[in-house]
Amino acid sequence: MFQFADLFAGVGGFHAALGALGGRAVFASEIDPAAVAVYERNWQMDVAGDIVRLTQGRMEVPSHDVLAAGFPCQPFSKSGFQRGMAETRGTLFWNICRVLEERRPAVILLENVRNLAGPRHKDTWATIIRSLRDLGYKTSGRPTVFSPHLLPPDLGGSPQTRDRVFIAGTYVGRERAWAEATDDPLVPHAAVDGWDPWSWDLESALPLESEDEVSDLYRLSDTEAEWIAIWDDFVRTIRADSGDMRLPGFPIWADAFQSTPHVPPGTAAWKADFLRKNSDFYVAHREALDAWLQRHDQLRDLPASRRKLEWQAQDADSLLETILHFRPSGIRAKKATYTPALVAITQTTVLAARGRRMTPRETARLQGLPDWFDFGAQSDAATYKQMGNGVNVGAAYYILRTHVLKNLEDVSMVAPHVAESVLASPPTPVVSRPSVDARAAGVARSA
Repeated sequence: MFQFADLFAGVGGFHAALGALGGRAVFASEIDPAAVAVYERNWQMDVAGDIVRLTQGRMEVPSHDVLAAGFPCQPFSKSGFQRGMAETRGTLFWNICRVLEERRPAVILLENVRNLAGPRHKDTWATIIRSLRDLGYKTSGRPTVFSPHLLPPDLGGSPQTRDRVFIAGTYVGRERAWAEATDDPLVPHAAVDGWDPWSWDLESALPLESEDEVSDLYRLSDTEAEWIAIWDDFVRTIRADSGDMRLPGFPIWADAFQSTPHVPPGTAAWKADFLRKNSDFYVAHREALDAWLQRHDQLRDLPASRRKLEWQAQDADSLLETILHFRPSGIRAKKATYTPALVAITQTTVLAARGRRMTPRETARLQGLPDWFDFGAQSDAATYKQMGNGVNVGAAYYILRTHVLKNLEDVSMVAPHVAESVLASPPTPVVSRPSVDARAAGVARSA
């Protein structure tokens, strides 16, 4: 058994993965009170608070073998201002470095949004890799981008496309870290062992909860159900009119169904292109579309964002065969194979055939958390937020296990018990409920 520290811990996705690999948490740090309450309830240990305070002056993080950290993604996320290291939260990476400098764990596993390795953050990425190598950690100069939907079920995969950047490293000393530097990512951004991600089926893969278990709280409103019925009629109408199994891939804007596209001066090129495509689409199916609009009162009762359909469901025959998202940009439909990434804002996947949103339990299953995992009496909004911010258990397990096995000689030299635990671990994570109260064992310090 090895010991690990869990920084920026959330509700414990890394804890689940590292525990399944044979690790025992000796420290966890998280600043969000709601996440702390969930972590402590499930992992039976006290959680420390602000990592900045705990790493300034006297080092409060105890010695450990593996450090895991899903450091804050907002400075790098597309949904934020992308200020990177220039934003205060971006500098929290330096607190990780402070721990590495003083405690020198044998193995590290960091995680962040894919955009961290995007073109706007090249200098930030280079700074992170240079800093880790200067601290003695052998790690790739190119990002490892991976998603749980690329993993087959027997390796811990789950039906969610969730591209994240993983940085795995082993302590070998500064000289070797630079001399043996490589730009090869740990794993390719590709399906593993011949797995076909289109083979996912939400119904059986999670599995979805049975309907008699699901509260009416997750049912769609009559208005939302009507939106789906109207656009399902559209899908069936176009199928019958064209005989084509595929709808257009561009966003369908009912307000742009005009014989001649209306493109005001100064319209952005991308929008002008969509306006022209919708006009051409309307002309090609005018009779059928006019009848559809007439059946539904010209969509007058639909908000502007609900008069748009983003079809990503390929050859699905009906909207009821898809999963949906009610987005500001329109209703997005996708085949019911794997879901888009869970996000911290409330934009929960709609199961069209069931007429409801995914439940918090189902989103927890998407993140690889076991059914015994308990969110207590907190609001659903808090749970959805935590799942949107969390690390996927199966992906973290696969990445760390692969890193150790690929660097087995080095890991065996600096931390043989880590190597032994990983070698003894199964290919897929088995997340067990803690049997020992870590508070009583004194393996973590409260804030």
